[in-house]
Amino acid sequence: MASTNEGHHTAETHMPPEHDAGAFPPFDPANFAPLLIWLAISFALLYFLMAKIALPRVHDILQTRQAKINEDLKNANQMRAEAKEAGAAHDKMLAEARAKAQALAQETHARLHGETEAKRHALEAELSAKLVAAEAQIADTKTKAMGNVQTIAQEAAAAIVQHLTGKPADAAAITAAFANTKA
Repeated sequence: MASTNEGHHTAETHMPPEHDAGAFPPFDPANFAPLLIWLAISFALLYFLMAKIALPRVHDILQTRQAKINEDLKNANQMRAEAKEAGAAHDKMLAEARAKAQALAQETHARLHGETEAKRHALEAELSAKLVAAEAQIADTKTKAMGNVQTIAQEAAAAIVQHLTGKPADAAAITAAFANTKA
C-alpha cells in the first residue's frame, strides 16, 4: 500500500507547515500587509484615473449639456418674444384692417344713402311735376266738363219739357232759368 500512496499526492503533504488548511486567504493574518498595500495602490490608481480622466470627461459632458440647455432656453425665449411681437403685429394689422373695412363700409353706406336720397328727391320732384300736370289736366277737364254740364242740363231739360208737353221747349226760357239758378 505504500506504493499506492506514493503515487498520489495529497494537499496535506504539499502545504507548508505554517499555513492552516481551513483559513480563507484574504482573512489570513499573514496576508494582511500585502493586501493592504495592493488595496492602497489600487485605490490610488483608481483615484488617479477617476480624477484625471473619467471625472473631467463627465464634467465636460455635463457642462456641454448645460450650455446646450441654456442656449436652447435662450433661443426658445427669443422665439417666444418674436412670436409675441408677430402676434401683436398681426393683431394690430387685423385691427387696422377692421377699421379700414368699417370706414369703407360707412363710406359706401353714406355714398349709397346719398345716391338713394338724390334719386328719391329726383323721383319726388318728377312725381310732383307729374302730379301738378295731372291736377292741371283734371282742373281743365273739370272746367270743360262743367261747361258741358250746363249745355247737357239745358238739352236734358228741353228734352224733358218736350216729352212732358209734347211741344219743343223754348231755348231762351231754359237759358234764363239756368242763369237764375246760378245767381
